[in-house]
Amino acid sequence: MADTFQVVTSDFINVTITISHHNSQCIEKRFQKGITIAELKGKLELLTGGCSTTMKIEIYNKDDVLVCSLDSDDALLGSYPVNDGMRMHVIDKFVLQSEMDDLSKTEKFELSEEDYSKRTDTLKYYLERNRLGKYNEEEVRKREEEKKKEAEAEEAIAKSVKIGDRCEVRVPSQPVRRATIMFAGQVEFKGGWWIGVKYDEPLGKNDGSVNGKRYFECSPKYGGFVKPSNITVGDFPEETFDLDEM
Repeated sequence: MADTFQVVTSDFINVTITISHHNSQCIEKRFQKGITIAELKGKLELLTGGCSTTMKIEIYNKDDVLVCSLDSDDALLGSYPVNDGMRMHVIDKFVLQSEMDDLSKTEKFELSEEDYSKRTDTLKYYLERNRLGKYNEEEVRKREEEKKKEAEAEEAIAKSVKIGDRCEVRVPSQPVRRATIMFAGQVEFKGGWWIGVKYDEPLGKNDGSVNGKRYFECSPKYGGFVKPSNITVGDFPEETFDLDEM
């Protein structure tokens, strides 16, 4: 195959992906013809669990006849005779669950953290190489800063309210409820800052205690704990209900 490759068309192709040792497992996928084979292997790595540096790719037509092998990482997918409906067969050293049913007969493989870090056929290497997840320092720092700001805002709200303040509780996907603030601070059952409230109606989950720890007193089903961002303090008169009305 020549050193220079040209895209036949700029369209996408729809193929069925199979993997070695497991031809019954099929994945339908759409790829752009303008990507290189190296980029294709990276995508197949995520789809199949194989390794882009060791996998081989074969193309079969609708009659299941081998058409070609995608053997040049620098070539474009569109430079090969790959059409809609063909089968893209990925060959690699996959470890399948069906081959490991009896783990007692499988020799235990141990690898030190240092040796694991040196390998180039691991998920960690792929994430580091592409700066994804926790290996994207800028994204991690951004998320940490956002969490810190949210925590500071929650703490500020919790410290600004007073016991006895009236409020409305607005929790996403739940009806608006009026309540009296009975507690503001940190709790043992979950991290962060929380507001303990006594609802005007029996729409709560407790009586002011959680897991045996009491934070305030109220009747059963009238107590609840919500995040500070879910309350609005204001002049909200207690709602009265005429039980004699029909």
